[in-house]
Amino acid sequence: METESPRDQRPAAAKHSLVSHLNAYVAESRVGKRFKLAERNTTFTTELRAGTATFLTMAYILAVNASILSDSGGTCSVADCIPLCTDPTIPVSSCYGAGLRLVQPDEACKFDPVNPGYANCLEKVRKDLIVATVASSLIGSIIMGTFANLPLALAPGMGTNAYFAYTVVGFHGSGNVSYRSALTAVFIEGLLFLFISAIGFRAKLAKLVPKPVRVSSSAGIGLFLAFIGLQGNQGIGLVTYSPSTLVTLGACPSSARASVGPVIAATNGSVSLLEGGTVSGDILCLHHRMESPTFWLAVVGFIIIAYCLVKNIKGAMIYGIVFVTAVSWFRHTSVTAFPDTPSGDEAYNYFKNVVDIHLIKNTAGKLSFASIGKGYFWEALITFLYVDILDTTGTLYSMARFAGFADENGDFEGQYFAFMSDASAIVVGSLLGTSPVTAFIESSTGIREGGRTGMTALTVAAYFFLAFFFTPLLASIPPWAVGPPLILVGVLMMKAVVEIEWGNMREAIPAFVTLILMPMTYSIAYGLIGGIGTYVVLHLWDWGEELLQKFGIVEGVKGTGVGINGVNGEISGDVSRKELEV
Repeated sequence: METESPRDQRPAAAKHSLVSHLNAYVAESRVGKRFKLAERNTTFTTELRAGTATFLTMAYILAVNASILSDSGGTCSVADCIPLCTDPTIPVSSCYGAGLRLVQPDEACKFDPVNPGYANCLEKVRKDLIVATVASSLIGSIIMGTFANLPLALAPGMGTNAYFAYTVVGFHGSGNVSYRSALTAVFIEGLLFLFISAIGFRAKLAKLVPKPVRVSSSAGIGLFLAFIGLQGNQGIGLVTYSPSTLVTLGACPSSARASVGPVIAATNGSVSLLEGGTVSGDILCLHHRMESPTFWLAVVGFIIIAYCLVKNIKGAMIYGIVFVTAVSWFRHTSVTAFPDTPSGDEAYNYFKNVVDIHLIKNTAGKLSFASIGKGYFWEALITFLYVDILDTTGTLYSMARFAGFADENGDFEGQYFAFMSDASAIVVGSLLGTSPVTAFIESSTGIREGGRTGMTALTVAAYFFLAFFFTPLLASIPPWAVGPPLILVGVLMMKAVVEIEWGNMREAIPAFVTLILMPMTYSIAYGLIGGIGTYVVLHLWDWGEELLQKFGIVEGVKGTGVGINGVNGEISGDVSRKELEV
């Protein structure tokens, strides 16, 4: 049996010694003490690795956010459409003769078939929004890392960007509020949010969240992440749409998928898209389930990460993402991220640029106050505000709890500046042209890798800075590379359920409602609303009874029971007057 000689061991030992000396040096430096590396039991290289894992997990937001927001039409309008010949196959310069004439564009030019001029404008807006996403994420992460000293990265939130694009502005500007006015709503909402955070009122609002809801929200976000990772848009595609059961088993190849949209059939047999409806691309699996090559590649990535987690190998998330991404970048394969289609060709040509510096020209500073007196404007503003209060605050508390920062009261070090950070990022993002910025739940990936200080957030910010130059590469990370780590982060975040008092139904029911609504409604805010509402309803009788006793209207009941704890029908007197836990 061969044994490794001391000479063979020297390079590894030297490398380990070098890393140890680097970590020790940084920990004792002014920077290390500023970020409390030793105090939080972490190292410089651990923070770098955690930031890398977080960035790779959330890098999909660069392409996805820009794609969603560009569906609103951005600043593009009918004025960007160009005149076309009545026969679209004939160039405008040759449009003369019998039966041929130039057709001036109208509102229909923004919809299928989209006018070439409008499509060209949309492509410019999409590239602007990639840079806007990078810039707002960079600034937000720097503020969070520097002032709050927390390992949380910021970026435009999924969910609010869809609400912004498809509900407020509408597909290609078909909604009640223009893109410019919607940015103004986000800007004003951000200022209000910043004010609420600055005076400390946001922390007080967060403290009103009942304890079972606050505890279960971490697990609920974990399920939410796993659900995203299981889908096709930002995940592995295992879960897909079903017209009868809403969701079902998928993982079928792209050639076996179909788009779905709400349509209405006219009496003459024609079919048109329902007003206000949008088409969801390639979400219906027609046949060949479980035969998608990209799904099975994602399974390999899942196994790589899972095995590394089982063996406690550092950098588990990074290894999985890099492996799947690298395999997907080879063209003319069944798992390529660049299929042989016009959109695939365009994506591949953009990818080949490797380095691309794009300046924002169409979305920055495009606020408009023209709709400030309309009800639709204020409806959007209030919706953005309450979603941000619940969603971002819930995310911050859950991430702090996941990292082990939160005390029994839910407080954590740096929470004031954490609140100020995402509120400031919302204002900055609106000025650049993007939807509200929030603390990203994918930060849990970096926390799992050991991130405990603001250095993790600053590492993410450094990657976002590089993204200014390497956007083509980062925008080409496929969703099936991001899905596996999201699912496994969901596994890690489920540990919070053990802290829920499942034997006490007044605690268990609100906790479960919170936990299940987050993934099922695709919204952290709706999960919190459902949990808080359920908690209030279940405690309303006891609170009313206590109030009546306080004023001497009724006498208190002593002895055995007025409360049923819900376990095997047993009566328990100790739950007759349950105090509100916050």
